[in-house]
Amino acid sequence: MPEIKVLFATSEIAPLIKTGGLADVSGALPAALRSLNIDVRVLLPGYPKVMAQLGPNEVVANFPDLPGFPPSRLIFSIMANGVPLLVLDCPDLYQREGGPYADANGHDWVDNALRFGLLSRIAALLGSSASPLSWRPDLVHGNDWQTGLTGAYLSVAEGAVPNVITIHNLAFQGNFRPAKVELLHLPPASFNVNGIELYGKMSFLKAGLYYAYHITTVSPNYAREIQGDELGFGLQGLLRVRSEDITGILNGIDTDEWNPETDKHLPGHFSPTRMTGKAICKQALQNRMGLEVNPDVPLLGVVSRLTHQKGLDLLLEIAPRLMELPVQLVILGSGEPEMQQSALELSQRYPGKIAAMIGFDEGLSHQIEAGIDMFVMPSRFEPCGLNQFYSQRYGTPPIVHNTGGLADSVVDCTPETLKAGTASGFVFSGMTTENLFVTIQRAVALYRDQRNWKMLRKNCMTKDFSWKSSAKSYREVYLKVLGWTK
Repeated sequence: MPEIKVLFATSEIAPLIKTGGLADVSGALPAALRSLNIDVRVLLPGYPKVMAQLGPNEVVANFPDLPGFPPSRLIFSIMANGVPLLVLDCPDLYQREGGPYADANGHDWVDNALRFGLLSRIAALLGSSASPLSWRPDLVHGNDWQTGLTGAYLSVAEGAVPNVITIHNLAFQGNFRPAKVELLHLPPASFNVNGIELYGKMSFLKAGLYYAYHITTVSPNYAREIQGDELGFGLQGLLRVRSEDITGILNGIDTDEWNPETDKHLPGHFSPTRMTGKAICKQALQNRMGLEVNPDVPLLGVVSRLTHQKGLDLLLEIAPRLMELPVQLVILGSGEPEMQQSALELSQRYPGKIAAMIGFDEGLSHQIEAGIDMFVMPSRFEPCGLNQFYSQRYGTPPIVHNTGGLADSVVDCTPETLKAGTASGFVFSGMTTENLFVTIQRAVALYRDQRNWKMLRKNCMTKDFSWKSSAKSYREVYLKVLGWTK
């Protein structure tokens, strides 16, 4: 059977440009797919950070007069992990200070519809007989709303290949005023309920879900949740209709980047059978963050966006009660101003016991995962999540809410699951401060029982969170869409 050729369209990719988990997936999944003899090439916008990090490259196509869009070109390069890149260079749309989606003040770029409309348009062009490239994909795999219009453009393209879309977070939909339909040169007939229209607006994600041959999500549980009213965000009706075309595939992680035995960010290394390095990491973290150096007090950690979705308002509310257990707490993240302020005020109120750093530091995030005893992740909803994987790999049992990918990847520690060797963390249901507090209390109690704690820690570290299994599941989806036999 010939190898599958896949164009993987994304708006961010680690390590070149990252705002969240999508970048991590885009950075790791294509490499895992290539190890399965799938010819994957990644299409992404040429932001300043991307252009500055490109290695040897060449221009492989020019688009001087694509209707409705500024001039652009495609640049071919290869990432350090061997994955080929097709960088969409359009200075008018991408060469600007700020992030991929918003300016330095956090305001969405006013022309985001055009910026990601072009990304979708080029993805569709490369998946049609009009492609200027000699390499042509068998299938286009888009990710989230930023590539959602790909299917709409493919629906009217000559010789179009099938397309798949992955939902990383249904809450972000790329909804714009109807006037954008004409601006983006979409078929006028597409603006209706059987197309790209969603409650009177043009929706990138709705288009993606409607026109895709198949839909994947980043965990099996999230695939079920988004078909319900609570987490469907207005798209649950369409998703229920398309339920037979939805597959939940749990994300993996880059097990080379996140490896406690070799991690370049850590002051000490460790493994399931040699854990002394974790104690070194804990002491170093306590020193760095200004916490009292005490190997016996449980150290809790957070690396997260400080938002309502992440449920960290509950943690901040019960922090004074946690101090009485006692525990220490370290927080790294940024987000809603009120939560940021609350975290900083707690660190001032409890010096030596609570430390907070507003912002993001990649090295520190690794040091937190390695140095803490428990990771707190009480998300109200979580399509997949990645930190619970990192935590388990680093012998740090996570404390999570029973939702999305958290429910798929963390097994609650009970006497039965501990005995069976499956326990890997602490899971609570019901988003209340009391439920979170009781679960942390339960984790701290087990921490005092070092024999069982070591058993739990070893369970976490011996689980396989690589992309191997997930990549095979994506391959099965591709084969199904293409109608090819295995």
